[in-house]
Amino acid sequence: MQAQKHPWQISGNVSEIYDKYLVPALFGAWAPVLLKLVSPRIGERVLDLACGTGTVARLALEQVGPAGRVVGLDISAGMLTVARSVPSPQGRIEWKEGDALAIPFPDASFDIVTCQLGLQFFPDRAKAAREMKRVLVPNGRLGVLVWRPIRYSPGFATLEQALEHHAGPEAAKWMRSPFSLGSAQELRTLLHEAGFSGTTIQIGIGTVRFQSIEQFVSLYTSGTPLSALVSNIGEQAYSAMVEEVRRGLESYVDDEGLAFPIEGHLATATDA
Repeated sequence: MQAQKHPWQISGNVSEIYDKYLVPALFGAWAPVLLKLVSPRIGERVLDLACGTGTVARLALEQVGPAGRVVGLDISAGMLTVARSVPSPQGRIEWKEGDALAIPFPDASFDIVTCQLGLQFFPDRAKAAREMKRVLVPNGRLGVLVWRPIRYSPGFATLEQALEHHAGPEAAKWMRSPFSLGSAQELRTLLHEAGFSGTTIQIGIGTVRFQSIEQFVSLYTSGTPLSALVSNIGEQAYSAMVEEVRRGLESYVDDEGLAFPIEGHLATATDA
């Protein structure tokens, strides 16, 4: 029997908004940074776990070439539908619906496992980490990106407070969840206890960009699981929420729109 539906099992317009707007504004720039840490080589096999709409997987395929293999695994059928709709001139990516807690591949199937901004959402992080290690070959490489604590991202910290005030505690709780694995020591311990060695953690600093504060609130609350928590709050409450975010972020607006920093932990480890 299937477990309770995961929040990221989203579909339809939510997945499309995520890919069209949130990937370029927030997620896309991190993909080459993450892959540089694991240095995919021609002919290698790569598993991109929690692949979303496929940003990391498509770039990995460019690096491993036609002789390599890239699999994108995600729990969300909606995300995978969008991923499959994007042409991949370098060759075929295997898009597979599946759970990170029970990766549907044999032991030692991949040279590299990547997980960009997925590990913090897994209901059993320790089990997911053990699964990542299980499917790696000896001396295989792991690359993981998770956000640092929300205080290092003023845009999302401001949105979290506005959600608390106008959309309720559940919406605010979800807004904190992407930042819930922000401790470098917790991440290091998680990987060590899963059996990984040689763990290295670096701080990465990026910039989140939207055309306006209004666009930021609108697209982030409609292109993530927040959509289910914000869609029915009413026009007055929504307008008040946007106004609170505007007051908090006006110093981050330049001639091109809204720009605020965000920080992540980039971890690499090996299955030695």
